[in-house]
Amino acid sequence: MTFRHRHLLGIEHLPPQDITTILDLADSYVDLNRRDVKHSDTLAGLTQINMFFENSTRTQASFEIAGKRLGADVMNMAMQTASLKKGETLIDTALTLNAMHPDLLVVRHPQSGAVNLLAEKVNCAVLNAGDGLHEHPTQALLDALTIRRAKGRLHRLTVAICGDIAHSRVARSNILLLGRMENRVRLIGPPTLIPAGATEWGVEVYDDMARGLAGADVVMMLRLQKERMDGGFIPSEREYFHRFGLDPAKLGFAAEDAIVMHPGPMNRGVEIDGTIADDINRSVIQEQVEMGVAVRMAAMDLLARNRAAKPGGVYV
Repeated sequence: MTFRHRHLLGIEHLPPQDITTILDLADSYVDLNRRDVKHSDTLAGLTQINMFFENSTRTQASFEIAGKRLGADVMNMAMQTASLKKGETLIDTALTLNAMHPDLLVVRHPQSGAVNLLAEKVNCAVLNAGDGLHEHPTQALLDALTIRRAKGRLHRLTVAICGDIAHSRVARSNILLLGRMENRVRLIGPPTLIPAGATEWGVEVYDDMARGLAGADVVMMLRLQKERMDGGFIPSEREYFHRFGLDPAKLGFAAEDAIVMHPGPMNRGVEIDGTIADDINRSVIQEQVEMGVAVRMAAMDLLARNRAAKPGGVYV
C-alpha cells in the first residue's frame, strides 16, 4: 500500500490514488471497530499527542479513540489554557514538542496555516484536525468514505453542499476531494455566505434550494458558524431556515435515494429539520461519526509507516 506523505495537512496535495488508498484501508478498520475486541498493535510503542487550540469534542474524541484502538500512547494537551496564553510562540511550542519525541501530532488551530508551520518545525508526522478557514482533511475523507459506502461509488455523483460555505473549512476540503474524484459539486446558500470567486472553483453556485438540490445524490448540510461571523450575514435564524434549512419539502427536490449528511454539531431547526436528521432511511449522519474513527485510524497508520522518512523530501 503506497502512501508517500509524511504529513496529512490537507486534501490539496492528495492525488486520487492516495485518497483511494486511505479509504480502502479505512474500510478494513470499519470492520475492526465493529468487533467485540477493537484493538490493534499497529501503533504500539508510538506516542500520539493531540493539541487542540480550538474546542472540538467530536474530532478530539475521534482521534483519541483511533489512536488507542491502534495501540498508541495518547496524550491530550489542553492548549486553550496552556503555554500559548502565557506568551509562548507556536515555534517555541514546536521545539518543546521535539524534546518529547512524539511520533504523531494531531493539531487543530484557529489560524489558517498554523498547522503547516508546526509541520515544518517538528520531527514527527502531523495531522491537520482543522485550521482556520483553510482545511479539515479527515472530515472530507470520512465524508467520502460515508458516500462511497452508501452509494457504492465516489465518482460521477451530484453533491450539493448547502449553507455557510464562506466560513467552512469542511466545505473547502470537500470541494477539493469531490472535484478530484470527478463529481459534480453544487454550492447552495445566501450570497453573503458564498465566498467571492466560488464560481472559479469548478463548482455550480445557487441561492435557491429547489434549483440547487434538483436531482442531487448527496445533500451535505453545513453548520451556521455564528462564532466566525463579524457582521449581519443573515436576517435571522428563522428566515435562514425558511430559505436554506433542509426540511422534507426541500429534500423532495433531490434524487429519490439521496442521502443527507452533516459534519456536526447540528443546529436543529436552523440548518436542518430534526425529522430529516433522524430519518434512518435518508440520514447518514451517525455513519459519518463511525467512519471518522476508521478514517483517522487509516491516516495515522499510513503516516506511521513513513515516520522514518527524513525531512526535506517531497512529503506534504
